[in-house]
Amino acid sequence: MNREECELRTQTHTHTVPPLRALHLLSFVSSRALCRPSLTTMNPQHQLSRIMRPDDANIVGNVHGGTILKMIEEAGCIIGTRHCNTQSGDRCVAALARVERTDFLHPMFIGEVAHVSAEITYTSKHSVEVQVNVLSENILTGAKKVTNKATLWYVPFSIKDVEKIVEVPAIDYPSPELQEEGRKRYEAQKMERLETKERNGEVINQVSVPERHMKEPYTVGYSQSSLIHLVGPSDCTLLGFVHGGVTMKLMDEVAGIVAHRHCKTNIVTASVDAINFHRKINKGCVITVSGRMTFTSNKSMEIEVFVDADPLVEAEEGKFRAVTAFFTYISLDKENRPLPVPPLNLEGEEEQKRFEEGKMRYLQNKAKRLADKERHQ
Repeated sequence: MNREECELRTQTHTHTVPPLRALHLLSFVSSRALCRPSLTTMNPQHQLSRIMRPDDANIVGNVHGGTILKMIEEAGCIIGTRHCNTQSGDRCVAALARVERTDFLHPMFIGEVAHVSAEITYTSKHSVEVQVNVLSENILTGAKKVTNKATLWYVPFSIKDVEKIVEVPAIDYPSPELQEEGRKRYEAQKMERLETKERNGEVINQVSVPERHMKEPYTVGYSQSSLIHLVGPSDCTLLGFVHGGVTMKLMDEVAGIVAHRHCKTNIVTASVDAINFHRKINKGCVITVSGRMTFTSNKSMEIEVFVDADPLVEAEEGKFRAVTAFFTYISLDKENRPLPVPPLNLEGEEEQKRFEEGKMRYLQNKAKRLADKERHQ
């Protein structure tokens, strides 16, 4: 590739990609890596597009929330890694540290095209904030709708030393006010990550899965579920630890099983509360993803999901809790209209406590949605 071709490719990726570019956008990722641009201080942007296939969806054609979360994380990882390598020094890979609360605004279906656009909106010394929007397109009718908006935080780790965090190049902000808003978001997520890690990150409270036939329907124990997964090379980044999107997809699968066992209907992901990645999960670990129902309202249900990692090679390290999150699901009929959710039958003080905590989160999120709706009217 000559110098002019390299400059042309660099310019192609410096500008905003139109929202409905063709599906071959994904091929730009590999060609883009062939030439490293000079330091860019404008807000970097990236877009990828993919058609939704049958293996991306459930049996009635609704695309899994985990599939969309994985695409969101892929876009964030690409733009985060690309930006952090625009300076001289150690080459690095951006690792997902946190995903803010994400709402699934509209369902996506088999045959639709998902357009995922990502933009870096804030950088601190050692972290990158990426805003991601997901647009679905019905290529038969041309209808388009926004299905997701998400905020992700990444930390760059050196390829030479996977424990070394690399400094992040700064970006230019359109105004000092936007920079200050970004700083406030950074401080808020940093504080919440520390609080969550203290509460769930180090101590593993076993999530047992009782014999289902011994439990009554609509109880926590009846729907509680787990899956075990051996982390292989295809799950991992260049540094040998699991992509955040892979973990989120497994978490969504378990949460979906819990919700389906409770309702026995078609269920879809409605939202995901903030997901905190406390520790990296390395290749060769066995991870156990466990989910349990914590709260039900008339039309939604909250599932708490844990990811525990057990190293096989470095067994002396011991099992550790890597990720925690709350998923919210809704039940749908054959016309994709919301159905009432069966009430959760509680057994014991611990389940009652978790239910009240879930109810508080539900009311807080509901109040926030109403406030946001009024503000945009």
